[in-house]
Amino acid sequence: MNTSRNRRLAAFAAMGTIGLLASGCAVGTGGSGGDDDAQYDSGATLEGELSVMGFSGVDEVATSRMDLAEQELGDGVELRLIEGELDLQQFLSTVATGTPPDLIYANRDQIGSLAARDAILPLDRCIEGEGIDSSMYVESALAQVTLEGQIYGIPEFNVVQVTMANGDLLDAAGLSIDDVNGSDWDAMAAANEALMKRGGTGLEVIGVDSKLPEFFPLWAKAAGVDLLSEDGREANLDDPEAVRALEWAVSIYDAQGGFADVKAYRDSADFFGEGNQFASGVLGAMPMEQWYLNVLADVSPDAPVAFDTVRDHEGEPIAYASGSAWAIPAGAENPEAACRWARVMTSLDAWEAAAQARLELREAEGKPFTGILTGNAEADEMVRGMVTSGGEPWDSGVEAMYEANEHTFSLPANPADAEFDQAMNDAVNAVLTGQSEPAEALAEAQQVAQEALDEAWARVEGGE
Repeated sequence: MNTSRNRRLAAFAAMGTIGLLASGCAVGTGGSGGDDDAQYDSGATLEGELSVMGFSGVDEVATSRMDLAEQELGDGVELRLIEGELDLQQFLSTVATGTPPDLIYANRDQIGSLAARDAILPLDRCIEGEGIDSSMYVESALAQVTLEGQIYGIPEFNVVQVTMANGDLLDAAGLSIDDVNGSDWDAMAAANEALMKRGGTGLEVIGVDSKLPEFFPLWAKAAGVDLLSEDGREANLDDPEAVRALEWAVSIYDAQGGFADVKAYRDSADFFGEGNQFASGVLGAMPMEQWYLNVLADVSPDAPVAFDTVRDHEGEPIAYASGSAWAIPAGAENPEAACRWARVMTSLDAWEAAAQARLELREAEGKPFTGILTGNAEADEMVRGMVTSGGEPWDSGVEAMYEANEHTFSLPANPADAEFDQAMNDAVNAVLTGQSEPAEALAEAQQVAQEALDEAWARVEGGE
C-alpha cells in the first residue's frame, strides 16, 4: 500500500468514527483498481490465517454456512474471527498501520466511503477468479456495493419492510390493512387517529408508527422521490414531495402527542418478548423490517397480526433495502482466502444449508419456517420453496415479505454516504424534536449533503 495513503489513513484513524467517514478530507483515490486489485491471485494456494472483522457465527444460519466455507478453505487456512460488529475507527486504524484483517463484514451503506478511501479492494479479480456470478445478486443490493462501475462488496443478507398491524384493533375501528399500508396517506392519517388511544396517564395505544427517522427514504420514495440520484452524485433532499413526505410522517406523531410521547411508549414495550406491542394490543400498525415477522411467530404465535407490503401512492409494493456485505481490505495478507470465504458464504449451497438448518430447528419447535432473505436472488427463490405453512396470518406475512423483496430500492453507493446519511437524519431529527420545520430542515440538509457529495467526488476523480 502506498505511503501517502498510509499517512492519510493514520490521520483519520485518530479521529472519532463519525469524523472518519463524515470528514471532508480524503483517505484515498477510490475506484483505482491498479496495484491493490493485483493483490488478489486466483491461482494462489490457500494457506495461512484468515482474519475476519465484524462477524461472529451466532446462530444456525451462520454456523451452517461457516462449516461449508471452512471446508472449502481447507486445512491449510486457520480462521480467526474478531468478535463484535465492525468498528470503523478500529478498522481504518488497522488499514492505516498496514495490519488490516483479511476480510470485513460491513453494512452495505458503508461500502461507498470505504471504497473511495481505498480502504477496501475492488473485487474484479476476486469475482473472476472464484467464478462468482454477480448477476445472481439482488439489483438494489449490488448497486449499494458498486462505485464507478466496480464492485467492492459481496452482498449477503437483505432487509426490507413489511406493513405489520393488529388485526383486532383494525376490526374494532372498522378498518382494514389497506388503510395502513401507505397507499393512501389521508386514509392512514385517519386510521392513526381512529386507532390511537390516550388515557389519564398518557398514550395507551399507538395508532400508527411511521418509523422516523430511519424510514424517511421509504416515504419519500412512496411519493415518487429519489433522495439521491442513481449515479450517487446529486442530492434531492429538498424536493417538494420529499418535504411533503416528511410533513406527513411527522404529523402521524403530532396527532398522538408528539414523537417523544410515541417513542417513549414504544421503547417501553417488550419488543422481542411475548408482551410485544402487537400481542399486548398497544400498537395499531407500523412498517417494520421483515425479520420481525420471525420474532413474532416465535414469541407470540397467537397474536392478532395482519400483514401487507408497504405500498406507494399507486398501490404498488415498495421496500427500502439495506443489508450486509463482505469486503476485502486494502493490504490484506490473505485476499485469496477472503474471496473464497465470501463466495462460499453467499453461494446457493450455503444458503440451502442455512435454510435446512433453520427449517429443522423450527420443525423441532413445532413452529413454521418463514424464510430467509439474502442478497442472492436465486437463493431467495430456492429458500422460498422450503418455507413451511404456519397458517394465517403468518402465510400472508411471508407472502408480503417475498413480494416486498421483489420491489426494492436503495440509496446508491457514493463516496460521501456517511455524510449524506448524517445530513438527512439530522434534518428529520430536527423536525421530530421541534427545532425546525420540514422545508427548512431539508433545505439545510440538501446544502450540506450536496457539498459533501461534490467534495468527495472531486477527491475521487482528482486522485487526491
